[in-house]
Amino acid sequence: MSEDPLTRYWSILDGTSEPRYLESKCKTADADLDADTATLWKAHEQALRHSKCHGEPSLLDLKIELANRMLKRCSLCERSCGIDRTEGETGHCGVSETRISSEFLHMGEETDLVPSHTIFFSGCTFDCVFCQNWDISTQPDSGEWIDSATLAEVIARRGPQAGSQDNGRWRGSARNVNWVGGDPTSHISFILETLGKCSARTPQIWNSNMYLTEPALRLLEGVIDVYLTDFKYGNDDCARRLSNVENYTDIIRRNHKVARSNAEMIIRHLVLPTHIDCCTKPILSWIADNLSGVRVNVMAQYRPAHRAREHQEISRPLKPSEHREAVIFAKDLGLDLYD
Repeated sequence: MSEDPLTRYWSILDGTSEPRYLESKCKTADADLDADTATLWKAHEQALRHSKCHGEPSLLDLKIELANRMLKRCSLCERSCGIDRTEGETGHCGVSETRISSEFLHMGEETDLVPSHTIFFSGCTFDCVFCQNWDISTQPDSGEWIDSATLAEVIARRGPQAGSQDNGRWRGSARNVNWVGGDPTSHISFILETLGKCSARTPQIWNSNMYLTEPALRLLEGVIDVYLTDFKYGNDDCARRLSNVENYTDIIRRNHKVARSNAEMIIRHLVLPTHIDCCTKPILSWIADNLSGVRVNVMAQYRPAHRAREHQEISRPLKPSEHREAVIFAKDLGLDLYD
């Protein structure tokens, strides 16, 4: 039997490893935070690779500073709108200040993750015509503003408590913090600031469409414990038509490789009606050829939400036969699947 792809995640939960964000708070960044940005990025790369501890500023402090600078000419996602979000300007995602649609203990995630403390942000970098969270993703001003210190307190209250584990089950407390939306990419600065005020020994999950820029993804390195990714399309045409994004396959493949090189990973693929050959099979084949030690969820939950009925080929629910075909194909590739 192959090694569990979430070995380190489980070691955090059993107390033998630290969440990466806590490690980043201990690592020293040899930098003056008032230095120019290029100097700070060099210091960031050095701090990631070396283990000097307990000095100031920390690696996490440095990440927060770099994330805040990126907001001044926003380039967190690959749309790279270039607007100054610190002055209230908004780009494609529409996000100015961070707003949270909801936060709760989610029992409907993958079995390894539940109970999962899901924090749903408003706004998204994609325009998916079939979005099942369209009320969140298309309304970035909806939800509630909450300061990072208060959210850090909420995370501590929901996190694992003494005696909360009972024969592998968590009673009334979260196994992880699950940053989601919409999409969390527009909120990286806020997330890092929140973690800077946290001390909970809780693994961090990045639940995202993975349309980040390379610098944004570097900010997550050494912070995120598990990437819970959404791999939607097997070609650029479908991505452009159904989510209004360019250069999808190159960006998403690049980011999956980078993310997998520094953390554990669960990949979700929502099977779309009539998209088995153009999307599902190319995605699963690419995963099998390029990523090792990942767990894959081939999902059958598709329903024609939001504006899906404007597109004939996805205007109906997924057929059981389509999902079976996808699962059989994935099993034939030897992928580690969720039941």
